[in-house]
Amino acid sequence: MRLAVVTSNANKAREVAAYFTGVLEVEHVPLECPEFRHADVGEIARGKAAYAYEALARPLIVDDTGLFIDALGGFPGPYAAYVQDTIGNAGVLKLMEGVEDRSAHFETAVAFAREDGIRIFRGVLPGTIVAPRGSGGFGYDPIFAYEGRTLAEMPLAEKSRISHRARALEAFRAWITQERRGGAPSDRTVNITKNE
Repeated sequence: MRLAVVTSNANKAREVAAYFTGVLEVEHVPLECPEFRHADVGEIARGKAAYAYEALARPLIVDDTGLFIDALGGFPGPYAAYVQDTIGNAGVLKLMEGVEDRSAHFETAVAFAREDGIRIFRGVLPGTIVAPRGSGGFGYDPIFAYEGRTLAEMPLAEKSRISHRARALEAFRAWITQERRGGAPSDRTVNITKNE
């Protein structure tokens, strides 16, 4: 099966292609999808996948990611990119002043669309919000710590291996590999919507 990775980010497409070497043939399709609004990144990914499938009519994946900070009621959630662009890490840390509970998590939802419907695969990376550390990464990486180190302190290969996106892609890869081998993949771990 040839899989379209629908994203405007060529680097993300290359990362996904490398992840599926020997499993699927992957092609980057830079289709711009509308940003759907929802509190659940899975539903946002589902909306983008439905739009992309309507346009392309071929097997594809899209994704969406959010940062959820427990003490802030899940803020910024699916609006993490907008918050990063507007108030940045300094603004998030300002909101966290005097807050003891620093727990947070990233969540990525990968939506796989084809003729039999849309399936959602999720990956979660738990962590904590900390003072900025490290010189690598981008976005929230300097203030998000996983097992004692910020994502900005990790080598890129390690960060890519343990990331929320990697976890969602791994769930999809396990499912599609089992299906291709003729097994009956369990749908208990994914959310499925049939095309209307």
